[in-house]
Amino acid sequence: MYLKALEIQGFKSFPDKTVLSFGEDVTAIVGPNGSGKSNISDAIRWVMGEQSTKALRGGKMEDVIFGGTALRKQQGFAEVSLVLDNTDHIFPLEESEVMVTRRYYRSGESEYYINRRSVRLKDVNELFMDTGLGREGYSIIGQGRIDEILSVKSGDRREIFEEAAGISRFRHRKEEAERKLDRTQENLVRITDKIDELELQVEPLRQQSEKAQKFLILRDELRGLEISLWLEQLEQLRAGSLKTLSDYENALRQKGEVQHEVEALYAAAEGYAAGMRDKDVEAEGVRFQMMQRETDANGLENAVAVLKTNIQNNLENRERIQRELEQQDGRADSISAQIGDRQDRLARLEEDSAGLRRELAERQEEAASASRSARDIARELEELRRREETENSSAADAKALISALAAAAQEVLDRDETVRQELAAGEEQLREAEEACRQAARELDQAREDRDSLQNVIDGYALRLESRQRRAKEAEERHVKLQMEDNELRSRIRMLSEMEKMYEGYSKAVKLVMGEAKKGQLRGIHGPVAGLLQVPDACTVAIEIALGGAMQHIVVEREEDGKAAIQYLKRRDGGRSTFLPLTSIRPSEFRDQGVRQEPGFVGLGSELIRFDPRYERIFSNLLGRTVVAEDMDRAIAIARKYGHRFKIVTLDGQVLNPGGSMTGGSVSRSAGILSRANELERLAQQQAGVAGQLDQAARVVEETGREVTAAAYEMETAQAQQRRHEDDILKLEERLGHLDSQLSTLNRQRDAQRGELEQLQDRSAQIETDIGEARARVEALEGTAAALRAEAEGKARGQSDARERADALNEAITEMNVRLAALEAESQAVRRSMTELEELRRDLTGDRAEREKMLSQFEEKNDGLEREIAEKERQLQTIRRENGERQQAISRINEEKLSLEAKRNQADKDAREKNSVLLNLEREVSVLEQKKAAAAMEEKNLLDKLWETYELSHQAAMAQRVALESVPKAQRRVGELKKSISGLGNINLDAIEEFRRVNERYTYLTDQRDDVQKSKKELEGIIGDITEEMRSIFAKQFAVLNEAFQQTFAELFGGGRATLELEDPNDILNCGIEIKVQPPGKALKVLSLLSGGEKAFVAIALYFAILKVRPTPFVVMDEIEAALDDANVVRFAHYMRQMADKTQFIVITHRRGTMEEADVLYGVTMQEQGISRMLTINLNDVEKELHIK
Repeated sequence: MYLKALEIQGFKSFPDKTVLSFGEDVTAIVGPNGSGKSNISDAIRWVMGEQSTKALRGGKMEDVIFGGTALRKQQGFAEVSLVLDNTDHIFPLEESEVMVTRRYYRSGESEYYINRRSVRLKDVNELFMDTGLGREGYSIIGQGRIDEILSVKSGDRREIFEEAAGISRFRHRKEEAERKLDRTQENLVRITDKIDELELQVEPLRQQSEKAQKFLILRDELRGLEISLWLEQLEQLRAGSLKTLSDYENALRQKGEVQHEVEALYAAAEGYAAGMRDKDVEAEGVRFQMMQRETDANGLENAVAVLKTNIQNNLENRERIQRELEQQDGRADSISAQIGDRQDRLARLEEDSAGLRRELAERQEEAASASRSARDIARELEELRRREETENSSAADAKALISALAAAAQEVLDRDETVRQELAAGEEQLREAEEACRQAARELDQAREDRDSLQNVIDGYALRLESRQRRAKEAEERHVKLQMEDNELRSRIRMLSEMEKMYEGYSKAVKLVMGEAKKGQLRGIHGPVAGLLQVPDACTVAIEIALGGAMQHIVVEREEDGKAAIQYLKRRDGGRSTFLPLTSIRPSEFRDQGVRQEPGFVGLGSELIRFDPRYERIFSNLLGRTVVAEDMDRAIAIARKYGHRFKIVTLDGQVLNPGGSMTGGSVSRSAGILSRANELERLAQQQAGVAGQLDQAARVVEETGREVTAAAYEMETAQAQQRRHEDDILKLEERLGHLDSQLSTLNRQRDAQRGELEQLQDRSAQIETDIGEARARVEALEGTAAALRAEAEGKARGQSDARERADALNEAITEMNVRLAALEAESQAVRRSMTELEELRRDLTGDRAEREKMLSQFEEKNDGLEREIAEKERQLQTIRRENGERQQAISRINEEKLSLEAKRNQADKDAREKNSVLLNLEREVSVLEQKKAAAAMEEKNLLDKLWETYELSHQAAMAQRVALESVPKAQRRVGELKKSISGLGNINLDAIEEFRRVNERYTYLTDQRDDVQKSKKELEGIIGDITEEMRSIFAKQFAVLNEAFQQTFAELFGGGRATLELEDPNDILNCGIEIKVQPPGKALKVLSLLSGGEKAFVAIALYFAILKVRPTPFVVMDEIEAALDDANVVRFAHYMRQMADKTQFIVITHRRGTMEEADVLYGVTMQEQGISRMLTINLNDVEKELHIK
């Protein structure tokens, strides 16, 4: 695999698309300074995922985009693509060619592509990991990499060796696992804290929840039983209502029937009365006929009397004639006398007849008048009786009406009382409803006000929660920052402590002596000078410079102890060291005390430090004649004034030596032993402060966590309360709507009841008026009936008197008729007798035969009169018989009238009885109406109770009904349930949801804690496995790399020795790596003691060794040979050529020797200011063209 091409567009000084093609050989990129050569290496580094703008020689990532010139506009993005050969499939991709592209926009967005497929930066890093490529690899070697190798700090070299050993991937995995482990531990601590907090809530909430659940169970059972009992009562009411309705309808039907019967009976009674009136008329007609027939009979009797008188007269005339015949002869003279007698008699008879006729006419007139009067009286009596009957009937009707009105009045009174009670109850219900409505409105307003105020509280809680979360985040960030600072401090303290322990920075001799002293092999060793004093930070540099190499002098108790240590160093070939015996060192005396008053005087070196009094002479000897001044100017002034008699050191490390010489410049890298001790002390104090701050921050984190939890809990509680308020508002609005509807219904009912009450009052007043009128009418009717009855009785008496008078008159008329007939007959007889006497007197002389003839005629007349009398008597008998029949008819009519009267009386009685039944039925109907209304009201109350208590309609309640074994048992159970519920005390229904939520969270957190603990163990196991594998791989690869470095060093330097040493073989994954080299002809040295060129060549040797052990597909070297001389450049170039068969080299250089070994030269020019352009020269082709071998 090798780099085939590099495409650049808009990157730094390459605004236009620039393509660099590379072969498998060596490519050199050359050009003047500032032309943009290094931008090519930056482009390769950038496309492989580099994120450090410092490594890209910029201030911010936007600086990689072409920024424009005076003539060219800036571009909006930068894009670089690497085209790599993948025929060996080093990359785990099927394609034989891999293109990696990175694009960056000015908006800050980055895009990564592999073979034009969008990927993540992580995918790019993983693609290059352990190949030597990538941003942490060693494929791009510049001056920065050389500096890392040459760094005094051996720990800074580890990344290169780890990448070379192929454990970078493992270290990244390990670091990622450790980060996960840290996060896991933090999560575990946080989860544990939360669990501890929740444990304080779970148990009380569990008790409240169980209590609330028990309450809900009891309430639900009570609800079911109460609903079922109310529905049972409702069904009983409805069943009773049905029966009441049936009874009401039956009573109404019976009332209608009885009303009809009463009306029928009244009609029948009226019919009977009419029949009686008809019978009276019929009887009166028959009586009138009887009177007429009586008159006819009287006429017949008169005629019979006349005929009998005629017969008697004829008999008398016959007897007279016979006597006359007998006495004819002797009575002639008496005929005249008889005629005279007859004439007198006739005159008397005519006078009597005239008087009788006059009297008869009067009697007849009186009889006619009496008959008329009797008929009038009969008609009047009938009319009076009819009117009396009518009045009685009207009075009975009025009495019935009074009874009906009284019943109606009672019914109205009952209904009035019922309506008043209902109205009072309705008014009470209306007041209750209005009060409930007002209460509901107040509760609704209060609920809305509570909701709004609670919203304000929630907003406050939200702000508080946000503030606390922000504080918690800040506290967490501060805690993390302090942890990081504490870790850094601990790491730094540990490193410095290890350095102190290992005497890092001290010479080998000091290390050996102190090591033996610790083992107890050397006695009387107090330690190096630098370890026996403490220096203020401000004076550290000055004291270090003042002491110089004396810092590594070893203080011993006696000369013998120093001698033993020197002999040990000689035996071990451990180098040299200076020993300061306490018994022989003499203090220095500083006589120029006036210097203390000089400007810029800081103090004597021995006075500026702290140490054990035992070492007073040591430090007096070393620093007693060293003055510390503020700066160089003050130091020069002091030195001139005191004739350069003592050593003066400035605070920044410049030295004026006795005698006038001056030493100065930058502080040596070897300095820092005293700084390290001071730093250790400072770091220890700082770490203690940070530890205190960390504890405080942990408490703050814990406190803010609790505050956030409390605020979240308050927020959730307030939000739950807000939801309850919303539910309450909805319920109250629904309840208010129901109450408004109920209020409207009650108002309508009240108005209807008031209207009905007014109607009832009007009706009651009307009934009272009607009753008064009816009573007045009854009294009037009864008075009229009594008057009519009295009048009828008077009429009846008058009728009887008239009848008796008529009868007497008729008898008198009959008698008078008889008398008149007798008188007329006698008159006629007298006239006839006179005529006959006249004739007789005329005919006295007539013959006897004529008289006998007259006798015969008289006999014949008498026979005729007898026959006529017989006929008249027969007619009279017929009239008597007919009148008898008529009398029987009158009796029959009277009986029928009596029968009709009895029927009428019975009908009246039955009507009164039925009227009583009707009144009872009306009262029953009224009672049933009241029962029906009461049942309807009770049913409404039950339905209202269902709604008000449980907000259930009847249909909805039916769905929740439970079967009842027994109503009394259910009622007892309801009482028990209410007692049990009352015994529970205050109930927090929210505790159920809160306990469920908290318990779910508690269970979730405990499960999460178990998972986190399991993950922690797994991560610890993974970290351990990775660490072991890293240790194994690194140990093996380090040995191989050390061997390759020794070989490469000898080849490049032409001899000599070089080695790589682990500072702590027991901690090979964390310890520093020391590079020790011995160039040919020189002593073994550490890297810091080499010259600049030697250091660079050693670093190049190390890189070549790494490339031998783990060759990379390509290497970009950016002027790494700049510090070499020409001879070493040639060596470098030849060696690079030797390695070109395994690694493709792209070299950015100024050196001729490097250029000569290149196969292709790319020249970078900047003809236009700020814009780089490429020029290509293939040296192989040039050699072929020029025939250069």
